[in-house]
Amino acid sequence: MKNKTTSALIGAALLMAISAVGPGFLTQTTVFTNSLGASFGFVILVSILIDIGVQLNIWRIITVSERRAQDIANMVLPGLGGFISLLIILGGLAFNIGNVAGAGLGLEALFGMDVTIGAVLAALVAVTVFVNRQVGKAMDRFTQIMGGIMILAIIYITIVSAPPVGEAVLRTVVPLKIDFVAIITLVGGTVGGYITFAGGHRLIDAGIKGRAALPKVNRSAVMGISVASLVRICLFLASLGIISRGLLIDESNPTASVFQFAAGNFGYRLFGLVMFAAAVTSIIGSAYTSISFIKSFSTKIAKNENWIIIAFILISTTIFVVVGKPVNLLIIAGAINGIILPISLSVMLIASYTSAIVGEYKQPLPLTVIGVTIVLLMAFMSIRVIIDLF
Repeated sequence: MKNKTTSALIGAALLMAISAVGPGFLTQTTVFTNSLGASFGFVILVSILIDIGVQLNIWRIITVSERRAQDIANMVLPGLGGFISLLIILGGLAFNIGNVAGAGLGLEALFGMDVTIGAVLAALVAVTVFVNRQVGKAMDRFTQIMGGIMILAIIYITIVSAPPVGEAVLRTVVPLKIDFVAIITLVGGTVGGYITFAGGHRLIDAGIKGRAALPKVNRSAVMGISVASLVRICLFLASLGIISRGLLIDESNPTASVFQFAAGNFGYRLFGLVMFAAAVTSIIGSAYTSISFIKSFSTKIAKNENWIIIAFILISTTIFVVVGKPVNLLIIAGAINGIILPISLSVMLIASYTSAIVGEYKQPLPLTVIGVTIVLLMAFMSIRVIIDLF
């Protein structure tokens, strides 16, 4: 039983982490390093602290209430759970199209395979996880293996790129410039939309809930952020190593450019492996978490959850194959992601002080203060994004 619980806690952490580390995450990190240089370390540090604040608030409330986010939202205000679920599913579907495209690009770099064929194969790999009778165990094991491969490959590239670690450490504490938009983008990409609920919902499904489980849940939440942050830091250092040599990163495929400069053709193939691992695990995380937001609304949905998840993956893949990479849709999805976080975190903070939801539990005041600060900051930036888009 203890081994099963430990596996579920690690699985939840990795599900959250690999849900965050998708194609957009990889590209985003390289692009910001290219523009901010060593000072991007400060952005990463601030975003990590915010990410931990978000995850601890949300995971703890889900655990104590023993309910999924949509059910908590409906208890705060009837109908609110349905609204949040709609946002999560629309955002998850849009990003999953990008994940499918990223998986295709990864297999193209790795084997020279056609992008569309690669995307379809990646989708089929993801589908096999949910065909398995022991879905939870299969998902945990798959994410652990793929996450391990991805981290080892990125650490290797970081070492061979020989980054100026001393400068990176200095500018992490004393940046030459601060980019608040970059901070918001990183937070949205790591704990925005469906991502912030991936691990919490996985724990509920694994039966890990109640106040007694909070110490373990805290560790799992911090572990998830730590894994995602490790990948981010290594990519930052690898990119910084290339930039410090005066080499120009290809803007059309920045992360592939870094890997290729660092280790030649082998590095380019390794980029394909990392991109595929990041994308296919994000497909799984996005599909699983998106559908978890509607499973409690109907017994039929709960009974056929795996088949609905498979349909979600196949729909994402079909849209990519027919339409291609829908850039506008992904931009709108980014705006939705930014909107979801302050709304969902606000609901959770209100729930943490509603006795009908959490009983006698009291959320630690520092976590509440951190949560409110994040809500205000993300809400402001979300409004700015919406104004710019429309």
